[in-house]
Amino acid sequence: MTSLAGHSSHAQLPERSRRILSVLVQQYIEKGEPVSSLWLAQHGGFGLSSATVRNTLSALEDLGYVHHPHPSAGRVPSDRGYRAYVDLLLDSTPRTDVAQDVEARLRQAGSVSDVLSNVSHELSRASHNLGFAMIPPIDGTFSYIEFVPQTGTKILVVVETDTGQVEHKVIDLGEAVPRSELEQGANYLMAEFSGLPLWDVRATISEQLRQEQMLYDELLSRALRLASSTLEGMVKPDRLFLEGAGFLLDEATDTNDEYRMQFSTLRTMLSMIERKEKLVRLLNEYIKARGLTVVIGTEHSSPEMKEFSLVMSTYVDGNETGSVGVIGPRRMRYSQAISAVNSISVAVGRVLISQSS
Repeated sequence: MTSLAGHSSHAQLPERSRRILSVLVQQYIEKGEPVSSLWLAQHGGFGLSSATVRNTLSALEDLGYVHHPHPSAGRVPSDRGYRAYVDLLLDSTPRTDVAQDVEARLRQAGSVSDVLSNVSHELSRASHNLGFAMIPPIDGTFSYIEFVPQTGTKILVVVETDTGQVEHKVIDLGEAVPRSELEQGANYLMAEFSGLPLWDVRATISEQLRQEQMLYDELLSRALRLASSTLEGMVKPDRLFLEGAGFLLDEATDTNDEYRMQFSTLRTMLSMIERKEKLVRLLNEYIKARGLTVVIGTEHSSPEMKEFSLVMSTYVDGNETGSVGVIGPRRMRYSQAISAVNSISVAVGRVLISQSS
């Protein structure tokens, strides 16, 4: 099992500090309220005075594991505190058995797409978060593109992958473009994207086309539009299966929770769900790490994900590696999510291997 931001630094924490931090994080996850030193002393089972617990929390705060949301409130975990808690969970979690009941239900599905659609449902139901399942990238990598002038204002676009797949598409630009500019555009695309999976290339191009500054560079904008149009026919459309956006909505609309997810954060995630390409590209960053990966808040490279945590595990369908997991608020029930993702990733791998044999 793996996680980002390795936990060697957390191992230096005294045993007492680790125990108090773990109980604090668990209580905050369950109740969503700052946890006081008095509550920890009375209910934590440490056999310590409130003053001793308070001193330990003060030390944890100095190290960045917890913080005060208000001067008069108790403490809540920071991302560093969540990380230490998760790493302790991973160190103590026994090997996960296959979820036999889930595997039995998955075996009733027909195609790979049906299996993975069911997997996203099972993960969402088990964790009360957004569940996802992703098909392994089978589209090859981008290796070559050429823009060939045709009669009038038409351009022949030729795209080739490392596996020898070739796509031809004639596009009418509505204006004559010098061959030298077409060559410049093609050279830019090959320098920028050569060797990357087609899905990543298409997702990145789509994102760049949405950025206003790209529109001011006419040559670049034209090259991106030509490539995007041609790649549409080469990339498998239904690669990412999602279910459970309603749980994120519940989190944002819980009026009893002062620390609930902000609507602006929810809008960001719903936008990413709607535009799957960007979410796929983010998930692809973590699929290289085989096994379990947990990414918390600010550990994400993408600013849009800083309010969310990801629990993901890879599966192997016999040849290629895909991924399954959950996305939810940083205050997610990590133990529950890790258990579900671990067991279901094993189950989906077994089901898909048996289907292909």
